[in-house]
Amino acid sequence: MDTLELLDALVGMDTTARHPNLHLLGFIEALLDDHGVPHERVWSPDGTCANLIARIGPAVEGGVVLSGHTDCVPVAGQPWSRDPFAMHAADDGRLYGRGVADMKGFLAVVLAALPSMLAADLRRPVILAFSYDEEVGTVGAPSLVERLVATQPRPESVVIGEPTSMEVVTAHKGVRAFTTVVDGRDAHSSQPQRAANAVAAAARIATFLDDLAIRLETAAADERFDPPHTTVNLATIEGGQAINIVPRRCELAWEYRPVPADDSEAILDEVRRFADQEVLPRLRRGSGDGRIEFVVDAMARALADEDGGPAETLCRGLTGYTGPSRTVAFGTDGGHFQAAGLSTVVCGPGSIDQAHVADEWIEHAQLQAAEAFVAGLLERLSS
Repeated sequence: MDTLELLDALVGMDTTARHPNLHLLGFIEALLDDHGVPHERVWSPDGTCANLIARIGPAVEGGVVLSGHTDCVPVAGQPWSRDPFAMHAADDGRLYGRGVADMKGFLAVVLAALPSMLAADLRRPVILAFSYDEEVGTVGAPSLVERLVATQPRPESVVIGEPTSMEVVTAHKGVRAFTTVVDGRDAHSSQPQRAANAVAAAARIATFLDDLAIRLETAAADERFDPPHTTVNLATIEGGQAINIVPRRCELAWEYRPVPADDSEAILDEVRRFADQEVLPRLRRGSGDGRIEFVVDAMARALADEDGGPAETLCRGLTGYTGPSRTVAFGTDGGHFQAAGLSTVVCGPGSIDQAHVADEWIEHAQLQAAEAFVAGLLERLSS
């Protein structure tokens, strides 16, 4: 199967994040089996999803990891003009379908190259590392990276094939998303002294986060990003039942996206400290009841520049890109690989501008550029 045939098949499999991806993994595993390539699943805790690791080439250090995620974002509520799970090739060279850019196009290019990988006289291996549920906070990446490091010869470089128009991206912000759950005690609104008002407590935390966002605007600045600072977003707040009931429960969903220079743990610690020391005592003042919990919804590590590291040098050579190092505001699995000590960049076909939207598309020429990239990589690993 060539790239377009594989992309058509992959798009036809609904792998919306938080749903099983095992049907897609089974398809990939069948391809690997046809070519005699051993592979391993790294299962999610609930057994509904899995990561996939496979190695083509000798078990020696110095290889290259090609990594992508198997999930895609939902299509619900979007005004698609065609079936999102059936790839459509337009006369202008655009290919439409959910995930064509983000990032089944990259997966299709890599899988189409399997015969070439096996035919090449590889001196160093290509390691395939495909994750689950990246779109909801790089959920599968930590276990994927842990298993890869434990079982595979140490690679020299990692290439995350997220859509960058085949330009070399060396840094991106992180993503930390939470639901802060406040449990109090309800009572008649005429007797607030007997209650613990969860909405009031959540509102105080929300105000603190809004003040923190303003303060971060003047903290560590990285002009390569737009905006050039860590951002905070208050997303949703839900609580209460009726005007005459002191609310027992409230949930506040929020996130922050740190620039690589900011200490993302320190930001969370500051919010937790405010909740524990300032909000919780006031919540418990009347009834003695009250609890505040921070539920982690998503966590994508930031990717930091490596100042001409092996992955950047490799990808610049393969793409011919000589411009300044690029940064992006979106997150990827790359920070997890880098945190494990592996040189990592983001470089893949398509544009993030076409990702996550109705009628998502990618140019055929971008897939061809990615095919040339992989062909060049095989030459280097064979020399």
